[in-house]
Order: sequence, then structure tokens, then C-alpha cells
Amino acid sequence: MYNDDFDRFHENQYHYGRNSNLPADDYQPAGSVPTPEEPQHTKKPGFFRSTAAKVIAIVLACAIVGTGCGFGGAALYRNASRQNAVIQQSSREPVTVSVKQVDGQTKMEPAEVYASTVNSVVSINTTSTSGTNIFGQAVETASSGSGFIISQDGYIVTNYHVVKGATSVKVTLYNGNTYDATVIGGDSDYDVAVIKIDATGLSPVTLGNSEDVNVGDTVLAIGNPLGELTFSMSQGIVSCCDRAINVDGTPFNMIQVDASINPGNSGGPLVNLYGEVVGIVSAKYSTYSSTTVEGLGFAIPISDVRSIITDIMENGAVTDKAYMAITAGTMNEQMAAQFNIDVTEGVFVYSVVEGGAGDKAGLRLGDVITKMNDKTLTSRQDLSAAMKGYRAGDTVTLTVYRGGQYIEVELTFDTQPQTTGSDDSSQSSDNSYGYGNGGNSYGGQMPDNWQEFYNYFFGNRG
Repeated sequence: MYNDDFDRFHENQYHYGRNSNLPADDYQPAGSVPTPEEPQHTKKPGFFRSTAAKVIAIVLACAIVGTGCGFGGAALYRNASRQNAVIQQSSREPVTVSVKQVDGQTKMEPAEVYASTVNSVVSINTTSTSGTNIFGQAVETASSGSGFIISQDGYIVTNYHVVKGATSVKVTLYNGNTYDATVIGGDSDYDVAVIKIDATGLSPVTLGNSEDVNVGDTVLAIGNPLGELTFSMSQGIVSCCDRAINVDGTPFNMIQVDASINPGNSGGPLVNLYGEVVGIVSAKYSTYSSTTVEGLGFAIPISDVRSIITDIMENGAVTDKAYMAITAGTMNEQMAAQFNIDVTEGVFVYSVVEGGAGDKAGLRLGDVITKMNDKTLTSRQDLSAAMKGYRAGDTVTLTVYRGGQYIEVELTFDTQPQTTGSDDSSQSSDNSYGYGNGGNSYGGQMPDNWQEFYNYFFGNRG
């Protein structure tokens, strides 16, 4: 049975920052749709509910008017041709949707994927405190998102922004059972969190390989749109497999899909026709002008965060973030002309931490990193996003422009130093790569090694 007993609409509170190199557009999280706690007196219908009611009312009114206007003619026609009237009725047998075992080999129809997956999807409702009112009383907000079960004993994956700052988290299964959930941990750099409910015998999803996803593949998103249309499924195709976007200043490589994604879908699974989860639904594209944009949704590739999920389950945080120990910024035409460098795109190395991963690999001031393995890097955001697919101890091949020629160096990532709390290991300020996979844009700011920097570009270049 469908569990559509939620009757709250929540406005989205999460704002996606705009990168200066991107169009003046915004990426809105497809989940965590917050609303203030409802007063105890009789509620007025919200915007969407009242709008929907008006639309329905208009449709019904049109139907009634049409019936009234045509009544006389219809009556005459009926009297004239009563003996010839035939009502066609289908005799097709109803289709039974089977629940198939997800084995990675059997391709299914969308209805079969839904039947085989929906019991592994959950609706998430959270409460958080957002300051105080004029009377000094705490103001609580409620928000909604989605998630999916990854173990029989109650571990659930969702987006970090769905549960960030939550004082209470409640999870509802497809069968209607509701549980209090504990936040095990999460990370804003990856927008991934793990929560747990006290339950056994659950139906976990089967994780697929997002690297096998191709443009044109059919995918399905199952979740909790608008916080009340629970366990809804939308269908679309993969529009791009490796789309670089910035979310609140954090770069991501996302799977772009044209399936309908709305607030409340965040944290839900993106599923292929084999019933495998290939992504975590995370964001929807919108514009600052509030222009309605459809068919532009984004999901975090599951292969990029599989080890992250395990790390959070075991340690409550991401403990093995890849760390390069360099300070870097985006190479551009202005810098190329100023510093007499022949390349205009890539990651410019401003400094290298002595004894760190970059130093051991042979990186040095003035290098321009243009590739990581087969991934072309045109900016520091590209490097940051690419690093999310690697863990400490992984080795990559970097293509580096140095002194008029391209060379290749092997770099083995260090472990990022722990600088913040366990639930959010990102740093608030730009510094070296490997701190939260960020970087330094150097918008006119001189790096710490300014003397070395000055000598290199204006004097004793070595």
C-alpha cells in the first residue's frame, strides 16, 4: 500500500552558492524541505496545497460548465440514436508486477524496479532549532528528505544536508512503520550522511557501479518529494555522467538526469533498470530569478562515496580523505600572460608542503596540473571534485606543465589532518588541497610563501 499520510509542505532552506566561473544560476538541494513548526490553531492551506485546490476547482468547473452547455444537444442526440449507442470497454487482463531479485544481471521494467526497491527506500522527517523569536523562545523548523537502507540492521544513507543540525530524526518505512533515528555521522564535502534505526530484518538496496553509467541510460528516482508525496517514483535518462557543479561553494562531479527531482527527494536512491543504486539524489537546478527549470537534476555517483559510507559507518566520520598538501588555484589567461606561461587552463601550484604528498611526488611552485589520470583539470574546482573519488593511500598519475613541456608524476595521497568535528570535516577557509578538497582561488591574495613566489615570477626563477 502507499503511505501518503503526510500533510505538511516544506519550503527549501538550503541555498546553493554560485561559482564565479559559472552562469548566474543556482543548484537547490532536492531535499530537506523545512517549515516552521505549525501552530496549534486551525491551519490555513499552504501555497502549493491551495494552488492545487484552485487548479482542481478550475478543472472541475470547466467540466461542469461543459456538461451544462452541452446538455440539451446531448439529450436530443440520445433520443435520436439511443439504439445505436455503444460503449467500448476494455477486456484486457490486469498486469501483475512481480518482485524480482536484484542480481545485477536481470533487466527489469520500471514497475518491477519499483516493486523490488521501494521497501528499501525511507522517508525522513527532521526537526531542528533555528535561533529564537522576539520572546527569546527557541524556534523549531521541520524538514523532510529521503534515504535508502544499506543493511538489514538499520543503517540508512541520505544526504548530509538532510540531517545537518537536526535535533530529532524520524524515519518512515514503506510499510508505515516509523522509527527514531540516530545520526552516525556525515560530511558536507561529500554531502553524505549515515543514520541508523533500531530495527532488524530490513531490505537493503544493492549498490551498483556508477562508472558503468552511460548517457542515455534509463534511471529512476524514488523518494519523498515536497515532504508529503511519499514513495513517489520518477523516470528519466542520464543526461551527463560527469557534470561539474558547485554546491554552496563545494565542487562536485554529478550524474545529471532529466528525471523529475523536487525538494524532499534529496538522499533518495537513483536506480538503474537492474535495480541497482547508482547515485544519491542531491540537487535540482534553478535560477536566481526563480525561473522554473525542469529536467535538470543531479545525483552523487555512488562509486565516489562507497568507501565514504563505510568509513562513516565504522568511524562516525570520514577518516581517510585524500590530501595533496599543496596550495593551488585556478590557472587562467590573465595569469598565463602575467607569468609568461603557455597554458591557460589547469591547476596552478602556489606552494608545496615540505614532506607532504605533493613534495614527495616532485611538485613545485609554478607547476600547472592539467590532468589527474584520464581526468582533464581546468580549474581548482575540477581537482577538488576529482579528489573525491580517491582515498588516502591511493596513487594517481598527474600530468604537469613545467618549463614549456608536459611531464607525468606519480602522487600517493596522504591522510587529511582532522581539523573539525566528526560530523563535518570541511574547513571554512581556503588553504591547501586535501583539506576538504577545496583549494585557494587567490583572488589577489598573496600566498604564505610570498617571497618565494615573488622571486620565482619576478626574479630568480629556478
